Amino acid sequence: MKNLISLALVLFTLCLFTTVKAQTENSIFDVSNTSLFSNDNEFLKVDDAFVFNFYQNGNKIEINFDIAEGYYLYRHQFKFKSNHAVFSSVALPTGIDHEDEFFGVQKVFTESLAFSIDIEQASANDSLKITYQGCAEKGLCYPPTSKVVQLSEVKLADANEQAVTEAASNAASKSEQHQLSDMLKQESLLLTLIAFFVGGLLLSFTPCVFPMYPILTGIIVGQGEKKTPLTTKKAFTLSFIYVQGMAVTYTLLGIVVALAGAKFQAAFQHPIVLISLSILFIFLALSMFGVFNLALPASWQNKLNNMSNQQKGGSYLGVLTMGVISGLVASPCTTAPLTGALLYISQTGDVTLGASALYALSLGMGLPLLILGSSGGKLLPKAGPWMNIIKNIFGLLLLAVPIFLLERFLPEVASQAMWAALILISASYFYIANQNHATQTPGYKRGFWYGVRSLIIFLMLVFGGNLVYQLVFPNQNSSANHDGHPSFKQVISLSELNAEVATANKQGKTVMVDLYADWCIACKEFEKYTFVDKKVQQALSNTVWLQVDMTEFDSATNTEFVQHFNILGLPSILFFDLQGNELSKQRTTGFMNAEEFSQHVESIF
Repeated sequence: MKNLISLALVLFTLCLFTTVKAQTENSIFDVSNTSLFSNDNEFLKVDDAFVFNFYQNGNKIEINFDIAEGYYLYRHQFKFKSNHAVFSSVALPTGIDHEDEFFGVQKVFTESLAFSIDIEQASANDSLKITYQGCAEKGLCYPPTSKVVQLSEVKLADANEQAVTEAASNAASKSEQHQLSDMLKQESLLLTLIAFFVGGLLLSFTPCVFPMYPILTGIIVGQGEKKTPLTTKKAFTLSFIYVQGMAVTYTLLGIVVALAGAKFQAAFQHPIVLISLSILFIFLALSMFGVFNLALPASWQNKLNNMSNQQKGGSYLGVLTMGVISGLVASPCTTAPLTGALLYISQTGDVTLGASALYALSLGMGLPLLILGSSGGKLLPKAGPWMNIIKNIFGLLLLAVPIFLLERFLPEVASQAMWAALILISASYFYIANQNHATQTPGYKRGFWYGVRSLIIFLMLVFGGNLVYQLVFPNQNSSANHDGHPSFKQVISLSELNAEVATANKQGKTVMVDLYADWCIACKEFEKYTFVDKKVQQALSNTVWLQVDMTEFDSATNTEFVQHFNILGLPSILFFDLQGNELSKQRTTGFMNAEEFSQHVESIF
C-alpha cells in the first residue's frame, strides 16, 4: 500500500514538474498555452482582454482601453515612464471597488477606461512607456503588460500656450450651474447671495412663476373687498408674507432634493399631485366667480375675527398657506441657479450656505410679486361694478394655472384645446362686459379706451380661433416643429448607454444624452424650440443623439441613471467626448434657448 502511495506521489510530482517547466519557458501567465489547469477557450489573450488605443493631440496623449466583459484593470498597477520626455502627473479616474481575496478592496476599471497625459516637452524620437496589469473575474491574473507610445515633438512654449488655451476654453464652456456652484465655494458670501438674488429676479419672468401672479393678486382683490380699506402697508404685509411662504417652501424643497435626490422633483410632478392642485385652483376660481363663498363656521369666524382684530390685520395664515402652495407649484422647475445651489449642497454637505443661496434666489423670484401686491391697494379700483369684473378676471387667470399644471402630462392636443377654450371664453366675457359698461353707464361715450379694449378682445378672439383652426387642420409647419430635428435613439439601461457611446466613439463621433420626462415642461421646450434650430443641429452634426425616458422616475433602470450620474433634476443633457468621458462640468440642467445652447455645444466640441 505504501508503495502505491509513493508511486502516485512520484507520478504527480513528475506531472507537476513538467507543467511548471513548460509554463516557466512560455510564461505562466500566457493563457494561450495549455497546461494541466487551463483551457484554451476559457480566457482571452491579454491584448484582447484589454484593447489599447492612443492618439496624440498637440501636447496631450489620449489613452483608451476597451475592457472585455468579465475582466478588470487594477488602478494602482498603472505606471508611466519616458526616456527623455517630460510629462505631468497622470490623473486616473477613481474606478470602482473590487473585493480581492488576498489584497482586500482594490480600485479597478471595468468596461472602458479613458484618460489623458499632458506632455510638457518631447522630441520626435521620444517615447512613453505605459505599464498596466489586470485579471479575469474567473480567477486568472495577467502579468504586468507594457505598451510603448511614440511621441511627436512637443516644445515647452507650445505646451504652455496650449495649456492656457485649454484652460480658457474649459472656463468658457463650463455650464452655468457649475459656475454658480463654484461661486458658492468662494469666500465672498455677499457677492454670492447677490448673484443668486439677481438670478431669482430673472427667473420671476419665466413660466414657472406665472401661476403666482393671479394667486397673489386674487388675495389682494379679496382683501380689498372688505369694509376696511386696503392700505399700502396692509397690501405690502400680505405680499411679504405670501413671498416668505413661497421662499421658505422653495428653499426647503431644494435642500430635500439636494440631500435625498431628484425623485422629489418627479414626486411633485406626479399626475395625482398635479390633478389635486388643479382641483384646488379651480375651486378658488369658482369662488372668485361668486359660485360660492369660502366661509368657516360662524363660531370659528368669531374666534378668528377676534384674533384678527388684535393683530390689526387680515388672514395672514391663509396668505402664508397660499404662498406655501405656490412654492409647490414652482418647485419642480429646475433651473441653472437652482441646480448650482443643489450641486454645492450635494457635493459639500454645506446645507447652511446652500440654503442661504436658495433663499436669496427665492426672494429674487418674489420681488416682482412683492411690488405687484404692494401697489395693489392703489391700482385696484374702489368697490363697485368694476370690482366684480376684476374678480372675474383673476378667476380666469386662476383657471390658467390648472392648464399650466396638467399640460405637463397631458397630450399637447389636449392642452392646446384647453388654452383655446379659456382664451375664447375670456374674450367672450370681456366683450359682454365691455358692451354692458358702454350701454349701462349713464352719459358714457365710446372713446379711445373703449376702442383699445375692443381691439384687445378682437385679437384674443383671433388668437383663440387660430388655435382651434390649428387643432382641426394642423398644417405642415406645426408638424415640422416636432420632427425638425434628428431623431433620438432611445436607450433604456446604463449598459446600453455605455455600448452606444463606445460605438459612437469608434465612428469618431461624440454623444449627447437627453434625460427626458413627459412631466418636464422644460424638456418639451427643448424639443419645440432648441433642438429644431439649424445652428444647434450644425453644432451637433458630428454627435450621436441619445435619449433616456425618465418619466417613470422610480423605476430600477432610471434609478441607476440617477445614481450613476448624480442627477439633481430635469431636464439634464449629458455630453460625452471622443474617449467616452462624460463631461460633467459641461452638462446642461434647465432650459437653454437655441442661441445659448449652440454656443455651449460649440465651446465643448
